Amino acid sequence: MRYFIPIVVLFLFSGCTYKVAVTAMPDTSLKKAYFSDLKGFNSENFDEVVDGFLRSCQTKKAQDLYGRLCQKALHAENKKEFIKDNFKVLKVMDNESDMGTLTGYYEPELRGSLTKHDSYIYPLYQKPDDMYEVDFSSAYPELKKYNLSGRIEGNKVVPYYTRAEYRDLNASAICYVDDKIDEYFLEIQGSGRVVLDTNETMYVGYGGNNGHKYTSMGKYLIDSGEMDIKNMSLKKIKEWAANNPEKVDHVLNQNARVIYFKKRNGDVKGALGIALTPMRSVAVDSKYIPLGSMLFIDAKDAHHSINSVVFAQDRGSAIKSAIRADLFTGFGDDALDIAGNLKAKLKIWVFLPKVDVR
Repeated sequence: MRYFIPIVVLFLFSGCTYKVAVTAMPDTSLKKAYFSDLKGFNSENFDEVVDGFLRSCQTKKAQDLYGRLCQKALHAENKKEFIKDNFKVLKVMDNESDMGTLTGYYEPELRGSLTKHDSYIYPLYQKPDDMYEVDFSSAYPELKKYNLSGRIEGNKVVPYYTRAEYRDLNASAICYVDDKIDEYFLEIQGSGRVVLDTNETMYVGYGGNNGHKYTSMGKYLIDSGEMDIKNMSLKKIKEWAANNPEKVDHVLNQNARVIYFKKRNGDVKGALGIALTPMRSVAVDSKYIPLGSMLFIDAKDAHHSINSVVFAQDRGSAIKSAIRADLFTGFGDDALDIAGNLKAKLKIWVFLPKVDVR
C-alpha cells in the first residue's frame, strides 16, 4: 500500500476562490471548499460512509488514491471526525460552472424460466456462435476505436443481424422471460436478476452486443409524438407499452443494437470490481473523477433531493463530463421508480487526503 501521496501540487488564486491542480485528477478543474459547504453532511450515517470507504479500499485504485487512510479507517472510533480530520473537500468544476446532471440506474428483476413455456417466451440470448468480432487496429491503427460484429455470408463478412432482422439465432438462451419490455430494459441496464419459476434467482450480466448503433426508445417515442418529454420515464414507457401492444415491436426495432448476456455470480459489480451499494455507488466519467474516490453529491429535481456521500465505483458510456454521475438505486420496482424518474441538477465535491507535510 502506498503511504504518501503528493496530492496537491498547485494553488492558483482567482478572484475570491482558489482553483486547485491535483495530480490524481489532472484533467479536472477543482475549487477549494469546506465541510460547511456540504448541505446535510452533519446528518450523514458515518458508519455507512466509512464502511463504503473501506469497500472501495479493497481495490488498488482506491489504495493508490488514499494511501494509509485505507488502513487508518479500520481503526476509526469516531467515524465523522475521521472524515473531517483526514480529508479535504474540493468542488468539481466544469470550466466556470459547478452544475451538472445526476441520473439513476438500477438492476432489473425479471420473471423467467429455464424452459420456454406458457408466458415465458422471450429469450435472453448468449453471444451467438456465428458472430465474429472484427479488429481493425492491427492493420489500421487509426481505426482502433471502431469494431464490427459480423457474420459470414458466402465469402464475405457482413454486419450481424439487427433487432428487426432477428429470427431463430445460432445462440443459446440462458432463460426465457415473460415480458419483452422488461427484457429490453435489462438490455439498457446491462445486468439484472431473473426470479425463475423454481423460486431460484439467476444473475445475468453483459455478454456483448451485435455491433449496431444504439437508438433511444424514449427519444423515438417523443419524436414520433407517442409521448411527451415532460412525462418521460421508464415507468411511463412501461405504461405506454401495456396500452399499445400492437406498436411495441415497431418501436423496439428502431434500436438496431441487441445486448447478449452471460450468467454472473451474485451482486452487480461496477467497473471498480466490487459489488455496488444502492444509493451509495455512482458511475462517473473516470477521465475526470478517479474510480475509487469518495464524493459528496447535492442533487435536486421535482421528485428528489439527494445530499449524500457516495463512491465512484462504476463508469458508463453515456456518462461524459466532470459533473455527471449515474446513481445506482438497487433492484426491483422501487429502484426502477427512483432511477426512471431521476434527472436532477448536480453538484459534486471530492474527498482527498490532506497534504502530508512530514
